[in-house]
Amino acid sequence: MNEFLQYINDFTDIFFFWKTIGFAKFLRFFWFFFIFEIPRYVLSDMLVLTFVAIRRRMRKPKMEIARLQLLQENPLVSIVIPGKNEGGHLHYLIKSLNEQTYKNFEIIVIDDGSDDETQIICRNLLRNQKIDRYLRNDVRGGKASASNFGWRHARGRFIVHIDADCSFDRDAIEKILVPFFYDPRIGIVGGDVKVREGSLNLCTALQAIEYLKSITVGRIITSELGILRVVSGAFGAFRKEIVDQVGGWDVGPGMDGDITVKTRKSGFRVRFAKEAVCYTSVPKTWKALARQRTRWSRSLVRFRLRKHKDVYYPDANFSVLNMVSFVENVFFSLVLDAKWLIYIVDIVVNFPVTAKYIIPINFLLYVLTNMVQFVMAMAVSERARKEWHLSLYLPLMPFYMGVYMRVVRTWAYIMELFFHSSYKDTWNPMKVSRQAKEVGL
Repeated sequence: MNEFLQYINDFTDIFFFWKTIGFAKFLRFFWFFFIFEIPRYVLSDMLVLTFVAIRRRMRKPKMEIARLQLLQENPLVSIVIPGKNEGGHLHYLIKSLNEQTYKNFEIIVIDDGSDDETQIICRNLLRNQKIDRYLRNDVRGGKASASNFGWRHARGRFIVHIDADCSFDRDAIEKILVPFFYDPRIGIVGGDVKVREGSLNLCTALQAIEYLKSITVGRIITSELGILRVVSGAFGAFRKEIVDQVGGWDVGPGMDGDITVKTRKSGFRVRFAKEAVCYTSVPKTWKALARQRTRWSRSLVRFRLRKHKDVYYPDANFSVLNMVSFVENVFFSLVLDAKWLIYIVDIVVNFPVTAKYIIPINFLLYVLTNMVQFVMAMAVSERARKEWHLSLYLPLMPFYMGVYMRVVRTWAYIMELFFHSSYKDTWNPMKVSRQAKEVGL
């Protein structure tokens, strides 16, 4: 009982502090939130999503014409599925593909040196005519090598690159192809990637919310602004001529974002098809998630600050939109990551007495922000009824994104900036990483 009364008193103190500090002090204490977070992640999202809703109505007749043109031309599509030790996922994936509304495709599975039963499973699928081609690297070459193996054997006008642990809505292939017929300047189209096991545990539930915010909403917005910087390797469609032109996939991690940038630098547009829905497996433990996000975060430094630094300078590859896309990504992901540490030091050093009020209020502000962002995600989601239950986890998102993910990203940035640690990642064979480092990939 005493603990409950103490809790009430603490909450009352926080509310009283909030009410009495005045507007100027309030801005001084929470400047980071109001200068960076609200304009970037709430106000701009609301504005662009409103604009998108209006433009979607205007585009609808032309999109329907594009869909009919796709069905009339009925081009061959090559579905490329690279992976190692992914045999256990293939039956579910192939079943999902064979149920598609669009039928004119070939399925190419690339086995990157698997040492499980993948070879047996794939040969069985091939024998039963569930897949069209099975290719195998006897010696593992890495995901980029496997993707390029599939690309070189692809016969389709379009290549759809997918991960083996995915499944799709029945019209996903059709939906991801339509934008190519809407605008011939589009070189890559990304599909909407959602978490399959969102209700499995706390780790997957928070990732499910994150994917809704960063992919479903985030990529609608960056696509509309013309600055979409990455098409997920889990579900992306390419004009084959573009893949030929840019030379396929370079060694990752970050190979998905890398080929997206190479396409943009070649003068083609990159768009997001929200209606093309893919479900993917995600890490189910915090340790596995940290490994994945460390790899993703290192790629920002490796590719956006090193390999493709030419986008910042006026030369043959210069484009204002490409530069804006990079600057926005680096500023909000890398620069503000350090800014957050500065903010914490500022509060602790300059306001040690009131920090016990400032930190809980910060938490409440971020919870409210996450609620607003989640409502926006539900407004554009095609299956909001099945996703509303995730709102129960929203109070934990400030800890997930603001603490856990920030620590993971900061560590990844430091290790890549000063030690080039991505070249030591076992995600790629060491010999491949050594060669990539030598030639500056």
